[in-house]
Amino acid sequence: MLKDILTKRGLLPILTHSDGTEVTAGTWDIRRREMLAALETHSYGHTPPVPKRVWGEILDPAEPEFTDAYAGKVRQERIRLSFETEHGVCSFPFVLAVPKHTKCPPVFLHLAFRHDLPDRYVPVEEITDAGYALAVVCYKDMVNDNLNGDFSDGIAAHFGTASKRSHEEWGKIGMWAYGASRILDYLLTRRDIDAAHTAVIGHSRLGKTALWAAAQDERFFAAISNNSGYGGAATSKHGEGERVRDFLRCGSWDWYCETFKQYTDEKEDKKPYDQAYLLALIAPRYLCVGSAAEDRGADPVSEFLTSLWASQAWDLLGKTGLVTPDRMPVPGDALQDGTVGYHLRAGQHFLSREDWNTYIRFLDRKLGR
Repeated sequence: MLKDILTKRGLLPILTHSDGTEVTAGTWDIRRREMLAALETHSYGHTPPVPKRVWGEILDPAEPEFTDAYAGKVRQERIRLSFETEHGVCSFPFVLAVPKHTKCPPVFLHLAFRHDLPDRYVPVEEITDAGYALAVVCYKDMVNDNLNGDFSDGIAAHFGTASKRSHEEWGKIGMWAYGASRILDYLLTRRDIDAAHTAVIGHSRLGKTALWAAAQDERFFAAISNNSGYGGAATSKHGEGERVRDFLRCGSWDWYCETFKQYTDEKEDKKPYDQAYLLALIAPRYLCVGSAAEDRGADPVSEFLTSLWASQAWDLLGKTGLVTPDRMPVPGDALQDGTVGYHLRAGQHFLSREDWNTYIRFLDRKLGR
């Protein structure tokens, strides 16, 4: 059943090189560079080199409100993250919450929509009670989301990005992903957390960002995409969710490079790249994709099919990709037996406690906890 559905989608091959030859485990690095280049050229734009120096400053080291947070179980710190650019030092804040009862806990790096914690999308106490540290950054602190090509502040300004970009110059998803990697730079200097086991997680546009961050930066142990839809985990090939025209209409085309804007209407299903490339770039590391049954814009059917199609990369590399029965998922399904996980819950576009608990269980299994 699933094989027939995938065939009808006409998805681009994962395990065929640009010259038509078959990909092997020995040539995977070449194929990886081909897919990465396609996404840079046609979707997200090119990411600048890593900075020479990254550092963090704890802003409130001795305030009881932070040292004894959440019933005294958590040490919470506000940190100003800084790194050098050709246009001066770029800085933005983030919060790190570390459970006191767990020695060197693994980390969720959450790309968030708001500053304050706890948040309706971020159940801090449940996450830290489960033995995970939690780093949270508000995406607008890295660069604004004012739409329609406003590159006037944050990371954009420090890299000289202007409203008139070259065709392959990066967009805001690339900038937010770059900021996530800079936070990881800092986390890896800490001895009180297990930053080598950091999972980057985001919802909606930030789910797209989490995937792009992990696709480029192989230091991320896992990537978690929640309702990320088009430009994220959902294939655009004959999909039923958002389309390029929707991004042009809303002004969110600046999340992507300029080339992305040309793939409208009849060109949509003929793009020279596919979102399965994005997911495959995370192989052989851990990936978990979450969908909501009523989230038509994010197209849960396409999110599932892309996860299944991309699993060829894990299988090639000696890992097990997505393990699923030969049927489409139904609400309540949580497929976690493979290195690629997928779940479908009831409800709409939201990052819920049900989602978080599913991701915690997924990582617990992979970490042997």
